Amino acid sequence: MTATTCRSCGSGDLHAVLSLGSTPLANSLLTEEQLDQPEPRFPLDLVLCRTCTLVQITETVPPEILFRDYLYFSSFSDTMLAHAEQLATRVVADRKLGAGSLVIEAASNDGYLLAVYLSLGVPVLGIEPARNIAVVAEERGVPTIAEFFDASLAERLAGEGRRADVFHGHNVLAHVADLNGFVEGISTVLADDGVAVIEAPYVKDMIDRCEFDTIYHEHLCYYSLTALEALFNRHGLAVANVERVAIHGGSLRVFVEHAGVMPTNAVTDLLAEEAAWGVGEPGLYDAFALRVTELGTELDALLAGLKANGASIAAYGAAAKGSTLLNVFGIGTGTLDYVVDRSTVKVGRYMPGVHLRIYPPERLLTEMPDYLLLLAWNLADEIMAQQDEYRRRGGRFIVPVPVPEVV
Repeated sequence: MTATTCRSCGSGDLHAVLSLGSTPLANSLLTEEQLDQPEPRFPLDLVLCRTCTLVQITETVPPEILFRDYLYFSSFSDTMLAHAEQLATRVVADRKLGAGSLVIEAASNDGYLLAVYLSLGVPVLGIEPARNIAVVAEERGVPTIAEFFDASLAERLAGEGRRADVFHGHNVLAHVADLNGFVEGISTVLADDGVAVIEAPYVKDMIDRCEFDTIYHEHLCYYSLTALEALFNRHGLAVANVERVAIHGGSLRVFVEHAGVMPTNAVTDLLAEEAAWGVGEPGLYDAFALRVTELGTELDALLAGLKANGASIAAYGAAAKGSTLLNVFGIGTGTLDYVVDRSTVKVGRYMPGVHLRIYPPERLLTEMPDYLLLLAWNLADEIMAQQDEYRRRGGRFIVPVPVPEVV
């Protein structure tokens, strides 16, 4: 379904920013039996709402297709685990949570965050639509409802007396088709003195660092604080505080409470910074689109030069952003030999569109490709540390964004 109005405010004043063509679903990793079957492709077009400044794609792939069976498990990333432990420990101390509290998380994945709260003696409830992942969360002791979070589910929970002292939504608001229903649900399920902690990739970082590969069909929206404030205010909520965090290539962490709370200086300062940056100005985004084209030319030239000199090149990270980069720039089996990934549920499958096979990282030390194209560049420090032996033996990484660089 193609949207013609803003997902947040309903305005029809949408400015076309960038078209990445028609691409396969980024997380639809293929089995060998599926290689000869047609792959569904969907338009990937980015627009700016000139009314509320929300940046968004226009195509909505049904959530049942995208999320009911999912191959992304947060616990495979040491970075994500450390991020979760630091945040949960801090929130428990700041909010003085205990055995009488309740922490709810939407899109709770395999329970990687809520498990920290449990270890600290705080009751939790996960809500995770991917049934295969919800089972894993339950197995680790995290109570999980295998459904999508929305206003209806929130009403049910509130009616049962299960209102959240803390509500978490991490890297989920970008995935939500019914934005207003989701945020209305937060307002309903959040305790009167509760706080919602929401993290979403920051559109300013995406634009400034040319992180175009974070655009794929699961990511419907790309948020500024300006756009978030308008969305939350519409549902009787207010942004009390904001932080910028490094996760996912640069994200906003907003602390949201019921209306009436006074925003911190961090909120007013960042809103002013976005206004000065030009958060609602089409020219800013048009320049980004031009830079994406230039990046493709630069990366293609780098890879072609290495291949011409006889270099072998593999890739690290069967990530969704990697699927976007490979398909949009046409990088496939003619350039790369294979992809490696630490996630055991991805190994043995193939990247969508380009059909590169995914192997475990141990293959690198056996075959020693000369270069590794780092598709999961947001985890660069973690991955390079894990592959210290590969680098010690002379292997080198190619980091594709914001500028193709060999390290």
